[in-house]
Amino acid sequence: MYLLRRQPQNIQEDDSSQKDAKISELRAALGSLSRRNLKFCTDACLRRYLEARNWNVDKAKKMLEETFKWRSTYKPEEIRWNEIAHEGETGKVSRADFHDRLGRTVLIMRPGMQNTTSGEDNVRHLVYLLENAILNLPEGQEQMSWLIDFTGFSLNTNIPIKTARDIINILQNHYPERLAVAFLYNPPRIFQAFWKAVKYFLDPKTSQKVKFVYPKSKDSVELMKTFFDVANLPSEFGGEATLKYDHEEFSRLMAQDDVKTANLGFPAWDGPEGPHNAIPKGPAKCGPLGILCIYSAGSAGENPATVCKPGYVELLYRPTRGAL
Repeated sequence: MYLLRRQPQNIQEDDSSQKDAKISELRAALGSLSRRNLKFCTDACLRRYLEARNWNVDKAKKMLEETFKWRSTYKPEEIRWNEIAHEGETGKVSRADFHDRLGRTVLIMRPGMQNTTSGEDNVRHLVYLLENAILNLPEGQEQMSWLIDFTGFSLNTNIPIKTARDIINILQNHYPERLAVAFLYNPPRIFQAFWKAVKYFLDPKTSQKVKFVYPKSKDSVELMKTFFDVANLPSEFGGEATLKYDHEEFSRLMAQDDVKTANLGFPAWDGPEGPHNAIPKGPAKCGPLGILCIYSAGSAGENPATVCKPGYVELLYRPTRGAL
């Protein structure tokens, strides 16, 4: 009886050891990495890529290398709120001021609040908020939860299939195992056709994370309670809290987070024209009206001078248009 009780624990320990070995194997397979990629490839990161490829080291390596290429060209960590703030004016996607019961960051999506037609800007806006959600994850937590409210949803507010496909590709290929669960709350019947088209592009593992919940369903109500404290959960999702999006206040919070990102000190990306030269020598600060100002010391004997002007947010790296 004693051996039978101990067996599951031994199996778990062996499995954990095997996975740790796979992480070491993947790190060795990647070889010498640039400083930036080395910073990106934490053990938790390698674990997520391995998990996404069923612990196949060769497939996980290929997936990571594709992410290196994507991040070196798309530069998601360099996107600043002022560049995509117009996309967020209606609060169609925002980071919630509460976490789920496991401490995960929550993104609230309201497709009925769609306010623009640029597929590229819609994608950049979501990528920015994915990076922001990751920035605000508590230590030891790697995943986030999504709450999707369909109030006001119609075919006119729906994003094109191509944009949805681009979002899915980025999420699955470059943010593997970041999504813990996505709750589609009270979707209308007209959404079903769109879902059938989108589901075709979803990996089965990702598809299983999508939960359709309905306010009149007892099972749905109980499911939401297992993931969220109803006192924090907005009434739009069956909770007791009030969901109010204040664009000015949210912009202030995002500008503060842009300061955090700028102060992380990411090494330069190595590209075909050599590494990008970072401007900031001193800390980034959040100025009046939420303006992010990065200060750079000049040559010896000169006083530090701001490289941004009111109304702009200086990027982490020198823009091609020169100092603003």
